[in-house]
Amino acid sequence: MKLICIDVGNTSIHYGLVESQSVNHTGHFPTSGLKDGVSPELAELLQPLAVEAEGISFCSVVPDINSNLVASLAGLGLSVFHLTHASCEGLALVYPKPSEIGQDRIANAIAAQAFHGVPAIVIDMGTAVTFDIVSSKGYEGGIIAPGLQVMTRYLHEQTALLPELKADDLIEVEGAIGKSTVHAMKLGVAVGFSGMIDALLQRVTNELQSRGEAAPVVLSTGGSIANLTKDWAAKSRFVQNLTLMGLAVAFQRNETA
Repeated sequence: MKLICIDVGNTSIHYGLVESQSVNHTGHFPTSGLKDGVSPELAELLQPLAVEAEGISFCSVVPDINSNLVASLAGLGLSVFHLTHASCEGLALVYPKPSEIGQDRIANAIAAQAFHGVPAIVIDMGTAVTFDIVSSKGYEGGIIAPGLQVMTRYLHEQTALLPELKADDLIEVEGAIGKSTVHAMKLGVAVGFSGMIDALLQRVTNELQSRGEAAPVVLSTGGSIANLTKDWAAKSRFVQNLTLMGLAVAFQRNETA
């Protein structure tokens, strides 16, 4: 079954045509384009995908634009499914307040559960870094930490003399002792970012194994994975478009529930 899957983020809407673990025709659309009402432009972008698709599945972290999104999709003539904490068939939410869980994080957990097994730790490296833990009990919770962009922007904005680093500046940083201001910043952010991820991962892994869970599958997704040190990156399995895959699984589970 081919589905149009849409992940609504704070700044960008990511979409693609999904069939199982195959994701094609991906693209982005600014979330602000739905702020004031229906968007003919989004519908036009998705029309070629709708020819092949059998439905639409979406998640959103911007509730205020959800009705505009659904209205924009109406002309495509496909059934629309919204993944929430109340519609995640097949994934138990072992969490005190399920309504607080980000819908994209639920989608990631479903994809991990469906395609990689549990226990699993999903690390999504976007503006913020999120860890989501799926055990034999279900979705248990996670961790939210500063992302790479937050680190670099904060250093620049909160100081008078430090420049703003770009993501590409942080790949393959050499040495251990900075020999200039920029070199020192690169080491602090690049090595520090990897170290933060490593420390959080070890803490979660220890917690799971102390409870008798098997060694978890570690999945990573998101653009900042390229900025992890090589030794760390080998500790995870990178899966592009994991959220979109999870949305497709969620749609199909609800169709058969």
